[in-house]
Amino acid sequence: MTKVFYNHSCNICRKEIELYQKMPNDITWIDIQDDRAKETKLDDDQLLRRLHVTEDGKLYKGAKAFLVLWSKLPKMRLFYLTLKQPIIYHLFAFFYEIAAYFLYLKNKYK
Repeated sequence: MTKVFYNHSCNICRKEIELYQKMPNDITWIDIQDDRAKETKLDDDQLLRRLHVTEDGKLYKGAKAFLVLWSKLPKMRLFYLTLKQPIIYHLFAFFYEIAAYFLYLKNKYK
């Protein structure tokens, strides 16, 4: 079972997740403000910092979490196949961390 932990109070995060939720999937979507987010054993600050996905009991964060998510959504398969390539993945992960940091700062005090 795949679970996605996202920040519903972040406008950008919410809009992206809403797009994914409209696609056929069997993913469980969990707002990090939900008590079920405690199963990650991460604190609020860690949850706010990046997207998190659990699959088969393993926790993924950041760019790797997006790859796991996109691998489950047929319409996002091209992103998955492209961005999982080693050199491209490292660039993706680098730029993801920059964007995630600024979103974290923007939404930290909401």
